[in-house]
Amino acid sequence: MIKSSIDELAQKLISWIRETVLAAGGKGVVLGMSGGIDSSVAAVLSKRAFPEAILGVIMPCHSSNIDREHAELVAARFNIPTKVVVLDEVFDILIKALPGDGYDAATGKLAGNNIKPRLRMVALYYFANRLNYLVVGASNRSELSVGYFTKHGDGGSDLMPLGNLVKSQVRDLARYLDIPREIIDKPPSAGLWEGQTDEGELGLTYNELDRYLTTGEAEKRIKEKIDFMISKSAHKSCPPPISPL
Repeated sequence: MIKSSIDELAQKLISWIRETVLAAGGKGVVLGMSGGIDSSVAAVLSKRAFPEAILGVIMPCHSSNIDREHAELVAARFNIPTKVVVLDEVFDILIKALPGDGYDAATGKLAGNNIKPRLRMVALYYFANRLNYLVVGASNRSELSVGYFTKHGDGGSDLMPLGNLVKSQVRDLARYLDIPREIIDKPPSAGLWEGQTDEGELGLTYNELDRYLTTGEAEKRIKEKIDFMISKSAHKSCPPPISPL
């Protein structure tokens, strides 16, 4: 993406964030800072939209130390005020309270780890309610399209400025915004468990996914996989069905 177009995109997103929040009666924005590329880009754009009314929340939940360090690095570089909310104990207490016997181990692992982004959503809305801010989500088009997010977790927000950008466009924005190189280059991960990566869990690369979403072109196997994921996860992006009765 050439510099003039990326600059124009950034300015439009900054204006959109500001206008969307103000139209809803919000005074500013709050967002989770995970140390990943998406949340870092969303944070810097939000900082430019609301220089004096932004809060970044760092929410480790049995997370890797490097993720917190990267989140703090972005906060320091761009002068974003932060709160740290450690969710380890809350997560442990909830897991202990929930029944674990009699369930499939694989689904149990996913169900348990999906609690983490849902706890983070609860924390973000606590701050949003206290400050009259809106919650900014960091999901991008690549992930939203195939349902690679936790419903009522990282999918729970008031606005998603990156929601129409595929992952490669987010990377272009990250370079333009001067996000630290170590964040841009590290393998994308939701940080749900040790060694977890987005591409490993998706079973395909972001390049393959982005190419199909933007051009419609992909190998037959890739196309079928993505189409299946889109169909299976469609409910995650829609409001709950309401009975007409």
